[in-house]
Amino acid sequence: MQRQTYDHLTGKSHSEPRSTPQLRLKGNVVLRGNAGYDEARKVWNGAIDKKPAMIAYCADAQDVVEAVIAAKSGAFPVAVRSGGHNVAGLSVCDGGMVIDLSRMKRIEVDPVRRTARAEAGVDLGEFDRATQAHGLATTMGINSDTGIAGLTLGGGFGKLGRKYGLTCDNLIAAEVVTAEGKILKASATEHPDLFWGLRGGGGNFGIVTAFEYRLHSIGTSLLVASALHPYDQAREAMQFYDEFARNAADEVNVDAALVTLPSGDRFFSITGCYVGSHHDGERALSPMVKFGSPAETSLATVPYLAIQSGGDALFPRGRRYYWKAQFLREISAGAIDALLDAYATAPNASSLLVFQHVGGAIARVPTPESPYANRDAAFDCFPIAIWDDPADDGANMHWARELWSAVRPYSTGGVYANNLGDEGEDRVREAYGENYARLAVLKNKYDPTNFFRLNQNIKPTASLPHTAAR
Repeated sequence: MQRQTYDHLTGKSHSEPRSTPQLRLKGNVVLRGNAGYDEARKVWNGAIDKKPAMIAYCADAQDVVEAVIAAKSGAFPVAVRSGGHNVAGLSVCDGGMVIDLSRMKRIEVDPVRRTARAEAGVDLGEFDRATQAHGLATTMGINSDTGIAGLTLGGGFGKLGRKYGLTCDNLIAAEVVTAEGKILKASATEHPDLFWGLRGGGGNFGIVTAFEYRLHSIGTSLLVASALHPYDQAREAMQFYDEFARNAADEVNVDAALVTLPSGDRFFSITGCYVGSHHDGERALSPMVKFGSPAETSLATVPYLAIQSGGDALFPRGRRYYWKAQFLREISAGAIDALLDAYATAPNASSLLVFQHVGGAIARVPTPESPYANRDAAFDCFPIAIWDDPADDGANMHWARELWSAVRPYSTGGVYANNLGDEGEDRVREAYGENYARLAVLKNKYDPTNFFRLNQNIKPTASLPHTAAR
């Protein structure tokens, strides 16, 4: 395929060298003022309205190299985008270059070795469809249009996590374009320090253009149980959920949420799945549907692909989103009081209070083994404000912040990097805990000028103890 040369300031194609920075791509460049620019700059969160100077759609790793070199020569800030699902809008920027990987879609599944190699533009739905053709899967999230890249680099929650670990725990190798414009292979045997940093350290060390994952045989369906408890029974249901989830087998993943139906009635919803035989799953999940006096219950076999796209209807592209997350080791009586009081003031029927179930295999990985540090948590707890009118921004964001603050005294103090908004350096440190200093050493090595800074940023500094990155 012929590469084209673009002046990334004027957008004009040319074949002769020029003094201005250039992009030589198999892909294409969209500049401000070009047809399609407003569509190209959109991301999942409709509350984000940033105007980059250009969007560079890359076709392969060499295109990414060209984009990095051009951005550095033109002193352009760089945002990296694959799925664009980041709530803070970090995959787009004002006045800089968006290096877009969304068209890099190659995926290869080896059903014998139980591995998959996927380029960074693959989304969760595409990945799951490719692996499920062989009855295989690895931990991925529940919004099918989320990019695998951001999910993996921040850690990666999903229905399989308690059985098989985080997405990043199942990463075997990665292809990375560094801030110097070099393509490196990172694995346990090649650049192992960089490989360590990619398994939860976000986009701080380079642009990952391809991932290789370990897969697991799960079949094509799982047993799923659900129960919907009226709000006047929510306290007892939350107490049950806390005890049931914290004592569940690794094969059980059970999430929950405070929800409001279109009627305006509020409920506490519990949904669990079992990663294993349906017979064993029925025994493990039946307490969920038998507890209390739920308004609705279900216990049924569900295709894995349907489970994996379960969040699509709740979180469509283009609505306005805000959340603020924190980890809990348990849902204490004080936390329940705070949650129920705060959720009662939710500004609209779309507002949610979500519990994501973690622990299990996730908790058994020693903290130093990867940047993901908050392995002792049982739940990720966060309010999700969802709305459409910009005039309602203040009310929705205020509600989410107030709910987060009310629960803060009962949290571990930690936070999942992929659920961070634009919350400052202290919160980034809370995501990485004892691993932060080691990440900064790695940043000094692979990105000492902080070229990759539009992320949950690990700042390079020579002042931290120079502990060897293992």
